[in-house]
Amino acid sequence: MRIDISLLPALAAAFMLAFARVGAMVMLLPGLGETNIPTRVKLSIALLLTLIILPLHRNAYNVDMNSITSLLVLMMHEIVIGIVLGATARVTLAALQVAGAIIAQQMGLGFVTSVDPTQGQQGVLVGNFLTMLGVTLLFATDSHHLVIAALNDSYKIFAPGETMSSGDVASLATRAFSSAFRLGLQLSGPFLVFGLVFNIGLGVLARLMPQMQVYFVGVPLSIFAGFLVLGVVIAAMMGTFLDYFIGVMHQMMPLK
Repeated sequence: MRIDISLLPALAAAFMLAFARVGAMVMLLPGLGETNIPTRVKLSIALLLTLIILPLHRNAYNVDMNSITSLLVLMMHEIVIGIVLGATARVTLAALQVAGAIIAQQMGLGFVTSVDPTQGQQGVLVGNFLTMLGVTLLFATDSHHLVIAALNDSYKIFAPGETMSSGDVASLATRAFSSAFRLGLQLSGPFLVFGLVFNIGLGVLARLMPQMQVYFVGVPLSIFAGFLVLGVVIAAMMGTFLDYFIGVMHQMMPLK
């Protein structure tokens, strides 16, 4: 019996190219690409997803094994595509950080910071809480499955070997950042109204009672009232964020 192994080099090259796209995306995904997650776990997830994705799109990779230059160019192309997809999903969390920063400022907690476990750097406490809650809801509602679906459909939008339009990538990045900032302002809208009304009330009170220390009365009251408002609107806030995340993922999928 004779076994033909001539296809193994081309199959290995296709696997590495698919792994370049999947791995670059996994390293940036919300919940998976965090700095506190071990690298081995990220690599294991990327390898598992590659084993699932590759059989579906094996024919999309036309690998020329006689030219190492074309192979390296194709790999860089795949890495860029993975970074674009992963960064688009990652930017959605920026909406919660923007909302958290504005909410903390209106509540008087803008100076209270802690290490953001999703970024590994300092961030306002309210923003870190909203970010962790958003990541938890993504997994609790199985919305992370949309990321895998977007990765699978990315082969219809960004076919291997085809030149990726820099204008389309720039438009996608601009739209993602602007949408995240706009959503952050929308989520913090109730607190902007609360801060305006509360500060106007303190100003009037200070004019009516000059002898009272308005700051020592206003700061605890602002924090207490701010948490009450947060408890009332947080369900609607996170529901709006989930709808936004799902909409972004659907934009990355071609129409059936």
